[in-house]
Amino acid sequence: MSDRSPSRSDDITAMLKQWSRGDRDALDRVLPFLYAELRKIAARQLRRESPADSVDPTDLVHALYLQLVAQQRATWLNRSQFFAVAATMMRRILVDHARTRLADKRGGSITISLTSLADAPAARSPVSDVLSIDRALERLAQRDPEHARIVEMRFFAGLSIEETAAALGRSPATVKRTWRLVRAWLYRELRLGG
Repeated sequence: MSDRSPSRSDDITAMLKQWSRGDRDALDRVLPFLYAELRKIAARQLRRESPADSVDPTDLVHALYLQLVAQQRATWLNRSQFFAVAATMMRRILVDHARTRLADKRGGSITISLTSLADAPAARSPVSDVLSIDRALERLAQRDPEHARIVEMRFFAGLSIEETAAALGRSPATVKRTWRLVRAWLYRELRLGG
């Protein structure tokens, strides 16, 4: 997403703000841009999952779209904030899907790679399930909600350091430092089965 030109990003932000104010035409104009971005995010996210249990990126984006359109009181400030909200919603969809699959399989598992969470090169191969990540993020959110939001934005939505910083109103250096710290914490939590 960092390859966006400023004018296109500004156009998306303007259309999101118009959509917030109830302009359905703005929704129609912004949808092609949002869909393309969300599909890239979904594809990137789903590459981390086990192919046998993976949701199709198109299905994930459609489920997300239905939830986004149903938002009656959403106030979109800019594209980074929009994708941050989308990250949270995408996480919930994947967790719900994982719970459904586990219930259907009675103990089966859906796996997701921790490559993007791992800090050390030796830690590139472990795999954990979506529900373990969700439980770890819930624990993290209790300790520090902003740290959990950074994980959602970076890991689930694939936002860059700069986009995450803009969505949170923080400096890129702060987000980068926090991301490094939180990745190590999450990796440790998941390795210990916490």
